[in-house]
Amino acid sequence: MGALMMLRTLKNRSFSGFSLLRHLSPTNSRFASTLVLGEHESGSVKASSLSAIAAAKAISEENSISLLLAGTGPSLQEAASNAASSLPSNSQVLLADSEGLKHPLAETWAELVHMVQQKGSYSHIIAASSSFGKNVLPRAAALLDVSPITDVTEISEPRLFIRPIYAGNALCTVRYTGANPTMLTIRPTSFPVPNIPSSKNSDAAPISQVDLSTFSEAILRKSRYVKHTFQDTERPDLGSAKVVVTGGRGLKSADNFKLIEKLAEKLGAAVGATRAAVDAGFVPNELQVGQTGKIVAPDLYMAFGVSGAIQHLAGMKDSKVIVAVNKDADAPIFQVADYGLVGDLFEVLPELIEKLPEKKNKKPKDVIPSSLPAY
Repeated sequence: MGALMMLRTLKNRSFSGFSLLRHLSPTNSRFASTLVLGEHESGSVKASSLSAIAAAKAISEENSISLLLAGTGPSLQEAASNAASSLPSNSQVLLADSEGLKHPLAETWAELVHMVQQKGSYSHIIAASSSFGKNVLPRAAALLDVSPITDVTEISEPRLFIRPIYAGNALCTVRYTGANPTMLTIRPTSFPVPNIPSSKNSDAAPISQVDLSTFSEAILRKSRYVKHTFQDTERPDLGSAKVVVTGGRGLKSADNFKLIEKLAEKLGAAVGATRAAVDAGFVPNELQVGQTGKIVAPDLYMAFGVSGAIQHLAGMKDSKVIVAVNKDADAPIFQVADYGLVGDLFEVLPELIEKLPEKKNKKPKDVIPSSLPAY
């Protein structure tokens, strides 16, 4: 168990940084087989899990991928069927059908991963760096006595990976030198999903039932599912939206934050917030963008009243176009913005809302419907 690391600073950022070089030994796996921990909802595999499959393909072209889905009921069966029709022919879908796995709790899922790994002996185990992946993978790694590598943004070789550190201001190259499996969480925005094909593959990957006869009943009593709360809105999901409109402490109140929501509706955009806005109670914490929130990389990121703390920049600076509005001309957000406007957001926002036409298109689903991309 172990890893060697090499650091390099990220270009064009304010962090002064440093460089540490160490010898990297060439220990690459000749053959790769990967277990992907999949999330599903409403009969479809979530986009973040599709990014995990894309990351698995980056390990090796000959990589055999097993997508692990768990839960119970028709939704699970439908998600497995959709996934099997679009996975490579040398791969498979593993189905763990149990009422005890209906909710993605870390204790039950970690035990499931441990059990599947004991039977499958996979070289890699991958999950998206979502709440699900961050919750499950470290616990599963502890059961398997290996060291996980988190938040991977690039796979250079089967055991050579790149991940951000210091709030994204430096990149760390890590060579894993421990025993199998190599366990990763990947940043979904760094592994884009290919376009959905017009037709499914003719040769569907096989669906195999996981033998749960040895699954410990004691694990089911370690934790319990209480409830799941979410915002019922027509806006797109924050993690996969093409346009994100974010508000910060400068909005001053929850009532004023409705200006951000109105602009997002006009643009068909997702709503984001800084940690300061979340801590102040303006919006719920699932809208937080940043190092301790969600990592986003939309085509357009608009920030209003956002100062640009380093923790927030870590969650959005990979956006293709960044637009910032702040009355402080020295705000750090302007250092990463492509377009900046020094002005009062309470004057700018109403004018934007008034002049923009209404958005006619409804929100796309935050899961991939009916068919998945072919790999």
